[in-house]
Amino acid sequence: MPVKIRLQRHGKKGKPFYWIVAADSRAKRDGKYLEKLGTYNPNTNPATIDLNFDNSVQWLQNGAQPTDTARNILSYRGVMMKHHLLGGLRKGALTEEQVEEKFNAWLDEKEGKIADKVSGLDKEKEKAKADALKAEKEVNEKRIAAATEAELPETPEGEDASEEVEAVTETAPEPKADVKQSEEKAPEAKAKDEKSAEKSANDTPEAKKEESKQAETKKVEDNKADDKKAAAEPETKEVVKTPEAAQTDRDNAKDNFAAPLADKEEIKKDDSKKEAPSVQEVVSDEDFSKKDADKPQPADDKKADDKATDKK
Repeated sequence: MPVKIRLQRHGKKGKPFYWIVAADSRAKRDGKYLEKLGTYNPNTNPATIDLNFDNSVQWLQNGAQPTDTARNILSYRGVMMKHHLLGGLRKGALTEEQVEEKFNAWLDEKEGKIADKVSGLDKEKEKAKADALKAEKEVNEKRIAAATEAELPETPEGEDASEEVEAVTETAPEPKADVKQSEEKAPEAKAKDEKSAEKSANDTPEAKKEESKQAETKKVEDNKADDKKAAAEPETKEVVKTPEAAQTDRDNAKDNFAAPLADKEEIKKDDSKKEAPSVQEVVSDEDFSKKDADKPQPADDKKADDKATDKK
């Protein structure tokens, strides 16, 4: 039966991982295999290859045919070189010592190339990191410069900004002033501590009792002083004003249009003066009866309502 050395796919989507197997050519790609020879991981740089060297050479000598990708992997690890040298040994063209010497020389050269490639990749990574750091530093410096320019006052054209920078540095506060302020604040802090201590002493129950006694004695003394002042001052009686009787304004009678009123005694003494007639004397009984006749009476209203109903 024909045997092939090929790759069997494993791993997840986008990240393949392969097994190097010796399998029947009629089997499926990921089906049964005769022997697993190693693994191949192309996700790393350089690719990692783990291979059973002796078994791979044995399968090649037994007639197994590798696929193109498997042949490249085997030649990268030196399997195909070893198989070629063993063929010369079988034909008698080379001895075992010569085979080992040539294979070791080839292997050293290959390992040197692999080491150079790995070191080159490491250098490229370090260079990329250094470039990224340099670009980041430049960006930070630009930001700092823009911030300092924004903080500085605007200078007219033709003048140097160095003078303004010096003025800003001169006007900057010195640290000594802070020390003086702290020294000046020290006695104030001591006074505050003393006041707080006095308040705490006054908050005791004994101090409160003494304060209440002093307040009571002050009230008693104030009341006694008020009583003495009241006894020394003479009593004053309130004057009640009585309303005055209305009197006629004889002096301004000329200006008033109303006729002056005369007393009954003056009328009796003077015959020329007469007393004003009363309302009953002026208005007769006939006038009162005429007024009453003009008023509507309830009996007349009823008669008018009865006539209106009869007409309907």
